[in-house]
Amino acid sequence: MSNDNNRSRRKFIQQTAIAGAGFVLARPLQIFALTNNKTVMSKNIKSRGYAGKDVAGQMVPWNFERRPVGDNDVLIEIKYSGICHSDIHTIKGHWGQQKYPQVAGHEIAGIITAVGKNVTKFKVGDQAGVGCMVNSCMQCDSCKSGEEHHCETGGMVGTYGTPEASSPSGITQGGYSNNIVVTEHFAIKIPKNIELKYAAPLLCAGITTYSPMMKVNFKKGDKIGVIGIGGLGHMAVKLAVFKGAEVYAFTTSPSKIKDIKGFGAKEAIVIKSAEDLKPYKGKLDFMISTVPYAYEMSPYIDCVKKYGYFTQVGQPINGELTINNFNMIFNRVNFNGSLIGGIPETQEVMDYCAENKIYPQIEIINASQINDAWDKVVNKEARYRYVIDASTF
Repeated sequence: MSNDNNRSRRKFIQQTAIAGAGFVLARPLQIFALTNNKTVMSKNIKSRGYAGKDVAGQMVPWNFERRPVGDNDVLIEIKYSGICHSDIHTIKGHWGQQKYPQVAGHEIAGIITAVGKNVTKFKVGDQAGVGCMVNSCMQCDSCKSGEEHHCETGGMVGTYGTPEASSPSGITQGGYSNNIVVTEHFAIKIPKNIELKYAAPLLCAGITTYSPMMKVNFKKGDKIGVIGIGGLGHMAVKLAVFKGAEVYAFTTSPSKIKDIKGFGAKEAIVIKSAEDLKPYKGKLDFMISTVPYAYEMSPYIDCVKKYGYFTQVGQPINGELTINNFNMIFNRVNFNGSLIGGIPETQEVMDYCAENKIYPQIEIINASQINDAWDKVVNKEARYRYVIDASTF
């Protein structure tokens, strides 16, 4: 072979190598995603997390599997998972008999790592979250009107503990884990201008308080009462304040007064007995209660103006609350309950909080601290939302 031919061959090899290296460097995520998709589309997804094994409610490490990524599914690598009082109620059987092992958690924020072939809402690398539900019939009037949480056929499929044929464990498994597979419709887009650790609590604490407050269409300057300043309550205060309301926060924890005023509340009222509520009788336009246990409600309801609204979002053991109807017929207050919010409204609160920098006050913990955090939530020691770093599962 001539020297000219050898030089030409070497030049061709060098150019090809450089071009190939440039392609790999320019598109590493896309190449990885294609390879990854081929794997995850056909096999169950291996997962690790913390699960409750019985009503004792001690969360322990557990390796399990999720369904393969279907044509309409996304796979999310979880980065952060918030702790909600509902997790405790559910795992401990306060709301009914449960199937175990069960992974709790419905405040989930992470990164899309694989998508099904029909997915158009997300691409690999997007920030995404999952809230309190992962499916519904999508055919009834409620589902079609963006209220999937009020599905009229079989009801919504909760993020954990709900029977689900496609789940290898027979029930949905939640966000105290390193990944989750979910139908794209039930995944929420998380804007790039909000950190995932702050986005996670918005998927329950945020939407649960935002939804009923938006439905009463309160005006700037309206007087709004918030009962129970924990994970949900502190978000209710922040949202109402930002919308221009005059907020009155009612708590049984004197240690929270400074924080409550820092959230923007006009007054922080420490309640020791019904007598402490009398100065506020008939003063408020709207009141929302996040208290997750049964309590003496009538003195609080009396704080609302006649024909105003009182909404209970905290869910007590067995869902039972006692209201004195003699009192109700005289105070003329409208009482109602509220669940969470539909997917469109959940996306709305996520976008709203990201745009306006309305962030929950959080404390990041490791997975090994979950049980201790649960005890602190029950003892009203959380300030104000524990968020698990999912890299520690």
